Amino acid sequence: MSTTYYISNNTLSLEELNTIIVTNQTLALSEEAIANINKCREYLDNKMQTETNPIYGINTGFGSLYSVKISTEDLTTLQENLMKSHACGTGDETPHDIVKIMLLLKIKSLCYGNSGVQLVTVERLIDFYNHNILPVVYTQGSLGASGDLSPLAHLCLPLIGEGEVFMNGNRITTKQMLDEKGWETITLKSKEGLALLNGTQFMSAYGVYMLIKSLKLSKLADVIGAVSLEGFDGRIDPFNNLIHIVRPHKGQVNTAVYISEILEGSELIKQPKKHVQDPYSFRCMPQVHGASKDAIEYVEKVFKTEINSVTDNPNIFVDEDLIVSGGNFHGQPLALALDFLGIALAELGSISERRTYQLISGLRNLPPFLVNNPGLNSGFMIPQYTAASIVSQNKQLATPASIDSIVSSNGQEDHVSMGANAATKTLKIVENLERVLAIELFNAAQALEFRRPGKSSNFIENFVGEYRKMVPTVQEDRILHYDIIKSIEFLSEYQFQ
Repeated sequence: MSTTYYISNNTLSLEELNTIIVTNQTLALSEEAIANINKCREYLDNKMQTETNPIYGINTGFGSLYSVKISTEDLTTLQENLMKSHACGTGDETPHDIVKIMLLLKIKSLCYGNSGVQLVTVERLIDFYNHNILPVVYTQGSLGASGDLSPLAHLCLPLIGEGEVFMNGNRITTKQMLDEKGWETITLKSKEGLALLNGTQFMSAYGVYMLIKSLKLSKLADVIGAVSLEGFDGRIDPFNNLIHIVRPHKGQVNTAVYISEILEGSELIKQPKKHVQDPYSFRCMPQVHGASKDAIEYVEKVFKTEINSVTDNPNIFVDEDLIVSGGNFHGQPLALALDFLGIALAELGSISERRTYQLISGLRNLPPFLVNNPGLNSGFMIPQYTAASIVSQNKQLATPASIDSIVSSNGQEDHVSMGANAATKTLKIVENLERVLAIELFNAAQALEFRRPGKSSNFIENFVGEYRKMVPTVQEDRILHYDIIKSIEFLSEYQFQ
């Protein structure tokens, strides 16, 4: 596999992006990208020498100040002032993994040749990425329209020698970084500040990061649900393909097929059952998990389009000799998708907690709270409380952000997406889901011990066997916090073959 990924007009998939990140590939510009950037910049430079009319964001003020014409000699100052004035972020720092994706996506968007940036500007962003120099970006400050202005201002401040960065694990000033690297600051030309700040890369980076985690967690929900099914002495009937081909939602069908496959060869699932039906949290896994899978697939489609798009404004079309002011920075498609993703993931957590509740209820020859000598031992009573608390928080976080809008910039920007808020709260849902699934696995693996000497499938036995290397069976009461932390760590580190 190549150690370098060349940015071009080719469509970048989520899988490719994940590979770039996981294998720590460096970035470089393809000849196509270099030609796109240079052609557009040359066109804009020529246009500025001859154009006397105001062109928004290029020789005018920004937002509601669009009518203020800026003189040619002040264009660099205009762009730098834009960068400084818009760096108004606050709150928590954006996770480093997401900042790095922001850099990658901003580079990709600028390489189509519709933004008017200099080649040296893009090359410096690539330097930041390749040297793991990560600007300090804050989570609060974007309305998700006019682009992610504040987060992207913080991302790009180091280009002009401002702001702070993380380098070699240390938080330092940009000036310290530039001195150490021997780099000069970039002198921005017309349009560049706006090209850098306009865009949806904050929302997009969050979305990409969460989708990668969500696809894994969705699959883990199936596996852990299957372990719970075995521990609960559940039935295989609800996973019969005949049920699902008469209601063939893609996610539903795929969930039923996958759970059937990983239970293949299980002694426990084949043994005679006294009960004719299981509770919905077991019986309806294909329908509930499947609906979330379908939602994730839709969100992935939206973000695949977005990360392969030009999202700044105005857009420059060299061959048509046009500079067009529009609204590609508006995050509405992402805001809706991020809210949908949050709801879908919250539901995976909700049904997971219900399975945990059933497992500790003293049903089907399982001891109350999954422990010997209940009463003296409280066993798994309180992990369910923890899961219930997290699930309740997820329900609150799943309230859509995209239904809100607040007027800004003196009414010029009168409808915004709030997609950045959707992004940051959905990340909390993702993290919470991982915790809820970890608690379910903790309970399900314990329940499985009470079915011995019966055996589940090879897949399930191997999965639980790997888990047991980190989290031993609970024989009597102990501090379960540490087991939950280890369970979360197990899910985080687990890799599907």
